[in-house]
Amino acid sequence: MSERIAIIGSNMHDLVTYVDRMPAPGETVEAPSFEMGFGGKGANQAVAAARLGADVMMVTRVGDDVFGPATLKNLADNGIDTTHCRAVPGTPSGVAPIFVDPTGENSILIVTGANAILSPADVDAAAEDLRRCGLILLQLEVPLETVYRAVAFASEHGIRSILNPAPASRALDPGRLAGLDFFCPNESELALLTGMPTEDEYQIAAAARSLIARGIRQVVVTLGSRGARLVTADAVRAIPPVAVTAVDTTGAGDAFIGSFACFLAQGAEPEAALTRAALYAADSITRRGTQKSYASAADFARFETRHAPNTPPLTEPGHE
Repeated sequence: MSERIAIIGSNMHDLVTYVDRMPAPGETVEAPSFEMGFGGKGANQAVAAARLGADVMMVTRVGDDVFGPATLKNLADNGIDTTHCRAVPGTPSGVAPIFVDPTGENSILIVTGANAILSPADVDAAAEDLRRCGLILLQLEVPLETVYRAVAFASEHGIRSILNPAPASRALDPGRLAGLDFFCPNESELALLTGMPTEDEYQIAAAARSLIARGIRQVVVTLGSRGARLVTADAVRAIPPVAVTAVDTTGAGDAFIGSFACFLAQGAEPEAALTRAALYAADSITRRGTQKSYASAADFARFETRHAPNTPPLTEPGHE
């Protein structure tokens, strides 16, 4: 039976503009199209996991503006338990203006809004339901003290935990993440958070292991078109990339993390879960939008049949 997943984190309302090019300072450029959608790293990851069939609950805060009720309804419509999702009076919802160029690459601004109100006390208030979960998933679009409390709660109660440290912050204290099961940065976030170079495979492994030395159990480094690396104290495993034609890369990282959590909760070993997560993220970038680009379990099964790698991930040289 699949473990229940708790996502403690953010939600946003995405304001997406598709551009032929970004304007220069002081310039006005006509854009071909605009869309609104639901986003935020926490909500994205929750929706990805839920669409794949995971049992998901979320702890989050929305504003009391027009976006708040719509966000809560969207979570519920995706089958997510919203018992601990509440509106904050007098506070706007989080929003994310996003600009997508013709290659599918994006630039994003975030205004955290009510996400900044999610507190350690909210983690404790949800404790009874959190104790029934097998996995807690976290990001950095909510206050750091809330993240630290959730990591400590998971460790105290023997619950597996994942932290996606995005957006990266120099204020993050790896010493307060001891006991975290999976730390999942991209290579630039890993460099920023450790102060170490990540320009080649050996530097990536060294930076990741500096975190493992401080009590984090495993580090997953995402490398875009080069796939990902699963780093433990004694091995590095390469997760293969998946070649597709990108339409919109917005939310691909969250598709990867949310599906990884789902596959872990369903009983997969980390390496297998990551290999499938890379496929799920690749599928998401073949469509426009963030959450609306995330496939259902049935649709993903068809994509996976067509694109699954024929060979298992390889151990990186020099890290047997």
